[in-house]
Amino acid sequence: MAASFFSDFGLMWYLEELKKEEFRKFKEHLKQLTSHLELKPIPWAEVKKASREELADLLIKHYEEQQAWNVTLRIFQKMGRKDLCVKVTRERTGYTKTYQDHAKQKFSRLWSSKSVTDIHQYFHQEVKQEECDHLDRLFASKETGKHPRTVVIQGVQGIGKTTLLMKLMWAWSDSRIYRDRFLYAFYFCCREMRELPAVSLADLICREWPDPAAPVTEILSQPERLLFVIDSFEQLEADVNQPDSDLCGDWKEKRPVQVVLISLLRKKMLPQASLLVAVKPTCPKELRDRVAISEIYEPRGFNESDRLVYFCCFFQDPKRAMEAFSLVRESQQLFAICQIPLLCWLLCTALKQEMQRGKDLAVTCQSTTSVYASFIFNLFTPEGAAGPTEQSQRQLKGLCALAAEGMWTDTFEFGDEDLRRHGIADADIPALLGTKVLLKFGERASSYAFIHMCIQEFCAAMFYLLKSHLDHPHPAVRSVEELLVDNFKKVRRPHWIFLGCFLIGLLNKKEQEKLNGFFGFQLSREIRQQFEQCLKRLGEQGDLQGQVDALAIFYCLFEMQEPAFVRQAVNLLQEGSFHIVDSSDLVVSAYCLKYCSSLRKLSFSVQNVFKKEDTHSSVSDYSLICWYHICSVFTTNGYLREVQVQDSTLSEPAFVTWCNQLRHPSCRLQKLGINNVSFSGQSSHLFEVLFHQPDLKYLSLTLTKLSRDDVKSLCDVLNSPAGNIEELALVSCELSPVDCEVFAFVLTKNKKLKYLNVSCNRIDEGVRHLCEALCRPDTVLTYLMLAYCHLSEQCWEYICEMLLRNSSLRHIDLGANVLKDEGLKTLCKALKRPDCRLDSLCLVKCFITAAGCEDLASVLISNQNLKNLEIGCNEIGDVGAKLLCGALTHPDCRVEVLGLEDCALTSTCCKDLASVLTSSKTLQQLNLTLNALDHGGVVVLCEALRHPECALRVLGLKKADFGEETQALLMAEEERNPKLTIVDHLDTTTWAEI
Repeated sequence: MAASFFSDFGLMWYLEELKKEEFRKFKEHLKQLTSHLELKPIPWAEVKKASREELADLLIKHYEEQQAWNVTLRIFQKMGRKDLCVKVTRERTGYTKTYQDHAKQKFSRLWSSKSVTDIHQYFHQEVKQEECDHLDRLFASKETGKHPRTVVIQGVQGIGKTTLLMKLMWAWSDSRIYRDRFLYAFYFCCREMRELPAVSLADLICREWPDPAAPVTEILSQPERLLFVIDSFEQLEADVNQPDSDLCGDWKEKRPVQVVLISLLRKKMLPQASLLVAVKPTCPKELRDRVAISEIYEPRGFNESDRLVYFCCFFQDPKRAMEAFSLVRESQQLFAICQIPLLCWLLCTALKQEMQRGKDLAVTCQSTTSVYASFIFNLFTPEGAAGPTEQSQRQLKGLCALAAEGMWTDTFEFGDEDLRRHGIADADIPALLGTKVLLKFGERASSYAFIHMCIQEFCAAMFYLLKSHLDHPHPAVRSVEELLVDNFKKVRRPHWIFLGCFLIGLLNKKEQEKLNGFFGFQLSREIRQQFEQCLKRLGEQGDLQGQVDALAIFYCLFEMQEPAFVRQAVNLLQEGSFHIVDSSDLVVSAYCLKYCSSLRKLSFSVQNVFKKEDTHSSVSDYSLICWYHICSVFTTNGYLREVQVQDSTLSEPAFVTWCNQLRHPSCRLQKLGINNVSFSGQSSHLFEVLFHQPDLKYLSLTLTKLSRDDVKSLCDVLNSPAGNIEELALVSCELSPVDCEVFAFVLTKNKKLKYLNVSCNRIDEGVRHLCEALCRPDTVLTYLMLAYCHLSEQCWEYICEMLLRNSSLRHIDLGANVLKDEGLKTLCKALKRPDCRLDSLCLVKCFITAAGCEDLASVLISNQNLKNLEIGCNEIGDVGAKLLCGALTHPDCRVEVLGLEDCALTSTCCKDLASVLTSSKTLQQLNLTLNALDHGGVVVLCEALRHPECALRVLGLKKADFGEETQALLMAEEERNPKLTIVDHLDTTTWAEI
């Protein structure tokens, strides 16, 4: 303890307690004392210019730690700083050491007693040096000095968050980490604390102290040297967003434990203290919103080496261990499960049980469902017996009903009464605890939880094969179809991970045999039909299908392992949208897509699967095989017309495989989106696709960096007779003005390209080349998107000239450019001319004011071609709106769509808008979202909507922005007028491709 205490950082803490003049005197004393004690002197020039931290470094560098501190202590005495001497003495021999000894015993005991999996028997109990180094880095003491840090440890249940915290507390108590950074580290487990009555922070510290008389005032006297470790934060069920007025700054004040800990996190109490918070993945968003987080760390669980060690130690027999490990290693899903230590134990237990019963492990390892089924049924079958007892059958049925209720009510902790309600008597509890399926939860005697969420999900899935949801005593438990739809949604219930997979996996014939054998009766056969009906409904309802994560469906089908059913099921879907984030996702997607022949639209991303370099390992080779099966859907599916790949990184072999399938004669794609995709500079393979696909009309390369050569190659294809692209989106592709010269040539030569989007590129002067090309009488471009292109004042002259001379362009988007009223005036000169053919104009976020609306108003009257005007996100105010409304009521105005979102409007302009609604024969869509309208203004608008001459069909107003009375008024108006729709959001043309 003593040796570790005297580090340079420890000295720095005390040197920083000295005032400027005291620090200068300290240096003088140091110069004299080293001479007096005949110590090797530190060069005075270095001492004189040294900061506090630098001087601490010099002391440790030139003297032994003990000697360095002895010198420092003597100087403090000479300076009369007895307070610092007392603090040091207490830390070295008093409170800190007393607490560290207590913490060391506590966490040594917890390390072994809390482990269900007996992992401590297989791995070193000592905290390894590399682990200490990593834990030390979490608080980077040298870099931060006295600045507090809040570090979040985020990870799924069982990944090792609590184990990491216990190791941290143990290593701190042994002075192996945070030496002198933290005098005290207090561990608070939210699961055990949330039921406490009102407490103060002082009370919580006393709970952790070895005796009731904790020196709280002394402990909190240096808050910058305190670390609070908060485990299982989500169990606290606290509102991180509560207002500051509800929080507490006094560590003596008794408040609900939730308030005390939130006050610590939000730095309302002891803002100088550091915190380490462990949470599940579902929690951090609200933390990030309200808590200043320094770092988020995600434990990785068992690496491959750890998994092998665990198997060898668990099975003890090397031959059996390697047999089991080899089978698990072949399955991406099972091997991924083993990353979580608790689930690794579960899987090993299941396989060992099967070995002891003489079962074929290869059959058990066919699916995750099979492993869990074997684990559960073997635990509930007495050793040596041919089957379960009636008592164990009843107990398992009760657990299944309990689990289902928990999944639908987001309940994961159950009391005695919950168990009794499902037929589990008090006398059954010891047996259930003995199986380890159910565990005591926290410190309370009558509180229980499933050993892991996966087990609760498996039992909940099994409930549906035992009974109908109508037979469940809790009304929250819904039907199979509702379960499946909820499970397939992109925004699903946060705790539903494997529930749908287990439900469908249990429909496998072999799993059905296990179920029938265990329960002794034929189980429900309706679920298969309900699953089919659910997929059919998703395929037929496009709006619902857009909310579905296809990967969730794929995982369910993969668990079922019945190719004939998979083929039938996937062909009920017309659209597929999913994200591949690891090798397991790749395997599952490939398995299902190779059976698919009816998809019309496919959208996906690929991450963390392909490395940029080709490693030629067996893993990468297998990934490429799976990738081939995914890409083959382009050629085997005769209905597929639209594919979008986004936010992906593909290796060269993967990209080449993809392009080979795209240019295959059987591919019939019409739309291809490649957005934010890194493909190792292999663009030539992609552009070659365009030569071979006569059906391909739409291409998007949004957020894909294009070199000058890439642009030239693309334009060569566009100018070729073989190229048939009609719509091209190159948003944020790092295009330059030089590239516009190449595209200008395309516009003059190509007679197929109708739509060009080059938004979010710094092309500025390059617009001149585009406009000169579009001035030619034989151009065919209809839509031109130039949003956020950093256009200069000169560009408006080029655009005006082009608008007057071009006869094909119908829409132009100039949004998010600095147009201002002066540029608008120039633009309106062209727009007012009768020979301007433009019918749609987007000027969103162009810095237009009320003054510019006078010019726009004259355009609306004189240009009868203009049907669509988007001018949202400009501060035109009520004055500007009045000018526009005057034009919109003119009989010569033909505007059908008007965007006025976020235009600084108030209810003052509603009277003018109402006059437009009652007099305009053409206006069908009006967007007023994000404006400060009140109830009175909405009343005026609704009165106009009831006018018999009102032609409006779509009104943009976010109901949730208003009070209950206004919301009721708007809903009543929709009910009264079935032709009217009031929507929260209306997309403008700008950013549509971004």
